[in-house]
Amino acid sequence: MSKAERLALGSVAVGIVVLAMKLAAWSITGSAALFSDAAETVVNVAAALVAFLALRLAAKPADANHPYGHDKAEFFAAVIEGGLIVAAALVILHEAWTAYANPQPIVQAGLGAVLNGSATAVNLGWATYLRWRGKQLRSPALLADAQHIYSDVVTAVGALIGVGLVLLTGLPWLDPLVAAIIAVYVLASGGAVIRTSVSGLMDAAPSPTVVARIRQLVAEHAEGAIEAHDLRTRHAGRLTFLEFHLVVPGAMTVAAAHEICDRVEAALKAEMDGLMITIHVEPEGKAKHLGVLVL
Repeated sequence: MSKAERLALGSVAVGIVVLAMKLAAWSITGSAALFSDAAETVVNVAAALVAFLALRLAAKPADANHPYGHDKAEFFAAVIEGGLIVAAALVILHEAWTAYANPQPIVQAGLGAVLNGSATAVNLGWATYLRWRGKQLRSPALLADAQHIYSDVVTAVGALIGVGLVLLTGLPWLDPLVAAIIAVYVLASGGAVIRTSVSGLMDAAPSPTVVARIRQLVAEHAEGAIEAHDLRTRHAGRLTFLEFHLVVPGAMTVAAAHEICDRVEAALKAEMDGLMITIHVEPEGKAKHLGVLVL
């Protein structure tokens, strides 16, 4: 089992513990705001399970039907997770409206707040660790999972504020109002996860900073070549695919051109993990006099 898979299973375990605490807080108090927080955590547990399954699939080696591997499974998982967040937001809105139409007093607020606050502290610590490891492993599924948990932390804080306002003011309608505000936030968070994931599915290029660094490394390590052009990149989960045309003098031997390619690949892979490189060598007559000029 890979490190990413173990982390995804860890999210499932943490999510179940946190969910139990939040469901207890809601059942004790009857607060709509605390219900909204528990509903968000249900989604986190489901999302962690989806992330684990996606990581299992993404870890499979390339085969005849998938010669470029299965890494994009992580993007599909992130889209599903975003959809689950949106569904949770709609459930929370429904509960908020029901609570507004039929207001109920909040009971045992102190015990509910302690349970919910403890669960939130656990979530915050795990989300911070998960995001750090997700960046290290370049895992869209783990990063999406971390984003869900951070959203859960925000909703928990909002829920606790809602309970506190009701107790301070004696206005029961503040509880469903806070729940509705949380639902809008959760809805926006789900939309952001979906947008990011769809971008990956559509083969969006890495950030301009990454592309600029790639061009710089090619220029610095392709000594003997003339230029590199038609440079293209795309992400696929942990992998980044890079291809470009390398123009060399027409009289250069195949062995010499191959040596330049090896040198460029070594420099790029030494700095960037998960890079899959394809270089098409061309004679100087194919030069476009644009793109990357070799130093």
